[in-house]
Amino acid sequence: MKMKVQSIIVSALLFCGIAIAQQPVVKVYAVQLEKGEANPLVEVKQENVEEKIGWKNFIYLQPEITFQTIEGIGGAFNEIGGEALLASSKKDQKALMKQLFSDEGAGLTFCRTAIGASDFGIDAYSYSMVADDYSMEHFSIDRDKKYVLPYIKSALKENPDLTVFGSPWSPPGWMKESGYMIGLKEPNNNIKNDPKVFKAYANYFVKYVQEYQKAGVPIDRICIQNENDANTKYPSCTFPAKQMVAFANDYLIPAFKENKVEAGVYAGTLRAAQKLDLMDFITADGHENLEGVGIQYTDTRFLGDVRAIKPDLKIFHTEGHCYNGKNTVEQAADRLEEVAGYINAGSTSFTYWNMILNETTESGWEWPQNSLINIDRKTGEITYNPDYNAMYIISKFIKPGDVRFAAVQRGKEPIISVVSPDGTIKVLIQNTNANDKSFEIALGKETIKVKALAKSITAVVLN
Repeated sequence: MKMKVQSIIVSALLFCGIAIAQQPVVKVYAVQLEKGEANPLVEVKQENVEEKIGWKNFIYLQPEITFQTIEGIGGAFNEIGGEALLASSKKDQKALMKQLFSDEGAGLTFCRTAIGASDFGIDAYSYSMVADDYSMEHFSIDRDKKYVLPYIKSALKENPDLTVFGSPWSPPGWMKESGYMIGLKEPNNNIKNDPKVFKAYANYFVKYVQEYQKAGVPIDRICIQNENDANTKYPSCTFPAKQMVAFANDYLIPAFKENKVEAGVYAGTLRAAQKLDLMDFITADGHENLEGVGIQYTDTRFLGDVRAIKPDLKIFHTEGHCYNGKNTVEQAADRLEEVAGYINAGSTSFTYWNMILNETTESGWEWPQNSLINIDRKTGEITYNPDYNAMYIISKFIKPGDVRFAAVQRGKEPIISVVSPDGTIKVLIQNTNANDKSFEIALGKETIKVKALAKSITAVVLN
């Protein structure tokens, strides 16, 4: 389907206010969410598009008004997922990784891994299991070589440009007041306030990045502490934002510089929905020396206030809703709204939680959660969940280097609008109705009518 529209090229022409009339190709793609499946994307033929569009279905694009550059869309590598992956055949492993990371599949580009055990480790462990090893003489990532590193490296084979970031759920137990990695519902689930411990912990991060690099996995950045307000039965550590900034300035950043570690240092991951840690971070002395902040489970309206105060603050998203392991269509139907909330609030990324889990869906602490894919370790059966379809189309059409631009709609359906470096405009919209629905997209003085399939996420591409 071709029609005359006003195309704005992302270049100096944008700033000169010059618009070039072209004849772009308009293509429409969609995934439906009734069931998960490999390769869920279909091209939607633009036949029987309604002539009269409901007033709530108008979308206005303003690609001359641009915001943040996107770093990517992805998910998390964890030990339980790696174990499930390696329990399947080599052929299935290859096919599954292609579905997740290659351009033939979802093409995920921005992923997380745990520094030591997360709640989706098989059990609690760190890379410094010998108590009082302040020099990190016994530091070792050997445990990760069994499941975690093979999992990540198989992804890198499909996408060598994959960005990987790390964050710990807890320091080694001997560095904490409690003496344990897991929380005990007591007020001592925190790192010891001891310069010798802080120095050792900074060295722990240095060695982590160095050893992962040697193992073939470059770490782009680290967040200092996952959910720094948590005190849970799985690995966790309370680490107030101001203390985090002081640790970064006094120990971690100097250690990275001294050892020529190029990974970025970020605050987080902050759950600003529950506490004002994000506000504490941006008011802490020396916070500007960190490269930004990772956030999760946050009211995105709050992010708008933070961006107003600190417009240059880099915010990236670190973990999506984990739900309850039921992997329902209804949960998948909420994914675009979740992603759009963070991206439209200024985040440079969206990071789904567990990409792969086993047949139990459970963590090492018996907590069931959702995943893109489940693998039965006994039978080898691979199940693609509805969340996979949702994340597939989001990752397929929102890529590193894309720039978010202004779009306004009259309805309430979630929407994300980006323009790629070559000028291609991509708009993600959702039709929650049980029937096909038509939208009218206004670009300058031109309009484009498109049909969206029932209960689908739709990508409109203007080349």
